Amino acid sequence: MVATAATSAFFATPSPSSDPDAKPSTKPAGGSAILRGIKSRSAPSGNLQVKANAQAPPKINGTTVGYTSSAEVVKTEDDMPSPPPRTFINQLPDWSMLLAAITTIFLAAERQWMMLDWKPRRSDMLIDPFGFGKIVQDGLVFRQNFSIRSYEIGADRTASIETLMNHLQETALNHVRTAGLMGDGFGSTPEMSIRNLIWVVTRMQVVVDRYPTWGDVVEVDTWVCASGKNGMRRDWIIRDCKTGETLTRASSVWVMMNKLTRRLSKIPDPVRGEIEPYFMDSAPIVDEDNRKLPKLDDSTADYIRTGLTPRWSDLDVNQHVNNVKYIGWILESAPLPILESHELSSMTLEYRRECGRDSVLQSLTAVCGTGVDNLLDCGNVECQHLLRLEGGAEIVKGRTEWRPKYAHSMGALGQIPAESA
Repeated sequence: MVATAATSAFFATPSPSSDPDAKPSTKPAGGSAILRGIKSRSAPSGNLQVKANAQAPPKINGTTVGYTSSAEVVKTEDDMPSPPPRTFINQLPDWSMLLAAITTIFLAAERQWMMLDWKPRRSDMLIDPFGFGKIVQDGLVFRQNFSIRSYEIGADRTASIETLMNHLQETALNHVRTAGLMGDGFGSTPEMSIRNLIWVVTRMQVVVDRYPTWGDVVEVDTWVCASGKNGMRRDWIIRDCKTGETLTRASSVWVMMNKLTRRLSKIPDPVRGEIEPYFMDSAPIVDEDNRKLPKLDDSTADYIRTGLTPRWSDLDVNQHVNNVKYIGWILESAPLPILESHELSSMTLEYRRECGRDSVLQSLTAVCGTGVDNLLDCGNVECQHLLRLEGGAEIVKGRTEWRPKYAHSMGALGQIPAESA
């Protein structure tokens, strides 16, 4: 069969005739015939010479490969459409790919824009693009949200007072930065930095209505007002971001101190020109407690804790102990029965002087009223506090008020996931 197929490529195979009596026609040897592209003619020598346009299929490694005749190649090339003529338009790049890339970039930028909450909801709202908060109410109030982390809650499963105080301090500094008044100091303006001036707190009042729990998001608002001729008052209010419930209110008074001489200073006119445009005309968020803090010493104190020393991590960039650390030291001498059965509801602190990193301090506490014997029956408890150096110099004087924990404990426990109980 293979031989027959190979022979038929060169010689025509006569088809069988339908007439049985027909005889095959013969031609003389000297005649000529054209058989499927094969031309034969008589040679002078009488031998038959064959000239064929077709070639035998080539073999590669013993395998016959396909063969396409030149006529078929020409036909195939004729059937293929000719490419369009080269013009300026079809020589340009593929614009669809470029448009797709531009669309992808714009969608990614819009997503980041939405995540940063860049677009203001009102014309009077300025938003910090770095997520530090935003300025609202005609540019005078700074607002920032915080999520209560697991490491910020205490044994009561609520945020500690130190956590809330750190939120207050953070919003105050971010307020200065967002307003464009941050110099090279810790909350100092450019004019203050030139004169080596820093802010120091002299008085702080805090009222806690309810402590947030793990996972809560709180909204902190802060603003500043004038306080006398050479002071500044800063107020805060902390709300539950979901319900708008007021959780904490705080008010503080700040004065300037020269960080080289460590002496108090008046507010220079250039500095006043920087900060006065941001002053609000409003009453303190907390009613001022004008009760005089009584003198506390070894004879009047019920509890004394000694040997308190600041660590390197307790210092801020102005090289003095962070004022939030003083609160922790004050509570070091608070009696354990009060800490177990009551929670801090309000606090008034008066800062007398700063302490350095080499200072050794003592914490004194006196419980007012009946003492700690019948805490569950007496309801609210008031304590007097003093933080002093070992030599007797006063650092911070304070008054704290405590309420029974059962007033808010049921609501707090209900907000803790069961897995963490």
